[in-house]
Amino acid sequence: MALYLLLLMLTACAAVPQDLSGKMFTFPQPTSSAQVRLTTSRQVLRAVTVCLRSFTDLRRDLSFFSLATPSVSNDILIYKYANDEIEFSIRNNNVIFGGQDHKLNTWHSICTTWNSATGLAQLWLDGKPSSRKSLSTGSHISGPIIIVLGQDQDSYGGGFDINQSFVGMLSDVHMWDHVLSPCQIQNYTSHLNFPPGNVLNWRALSFQTVGRVLVEDEQKDCF
Repeated sequence: MALYLLLLMLTACAAVPQDLSGKMFTFPQPTSSAQVRLTTSRQVLRAVTVCLRSFTDLRRDLSFFSLATPSVSNDILIYKYANDEIEFSIRNNNVIFGGQDHKLNTWHSICTTWNSATGLAQLWLDGKPSSRKSLSTGSHISGPIIIVLGQDQDSYGGGFDINQSFVGMLSDVHMWDHVLSPCQIQNYTSHLNFPPGNVLNWRALSFQTVGRVLVEDEQKDCF
């Protein structure tokens, strides 16, 4: 009974939204367990935009963002390959965006968009758009949702592979239930005014760190 109450208290603490402005998650080493779990009350999605900033020196495959439901492990997946191609998956279907200038040891802004009505998906890397590609037309995402940063869910809430784990820093994670306009995405990239995410909001984020993940002050250039 005491353990159950402790778990309830930990869950309640993790669910309290925190303003992470000026902060970042640091993943200092490859593991098959370290992750950040994000909480949202939204359980049905017919369109999405996910934006985040990342910094890494990894040349291998890695996962930035993984959203799973009990029936679909890759309901949303943002994944980079060693050759710098970036995969965007919806409902276990995926498209590959090639020719990306993803430099090592550099902060990058990554945004992905998808609309079930048109089935069109797009990647924006540092404010530059990719070709628009067809992905999961007419489908939609339905919870209960588990969102993980830093690992690829090969099963609902698990199935992690150390060789796909993220090492580096992640910041400014936002998610919307609609497709942002090009100007809004470019404003996000340039740290200008943009509407905060209505599914995930970095300025009011409900999260729980698991394993060795640190919340630190974001590293910025000095002027």
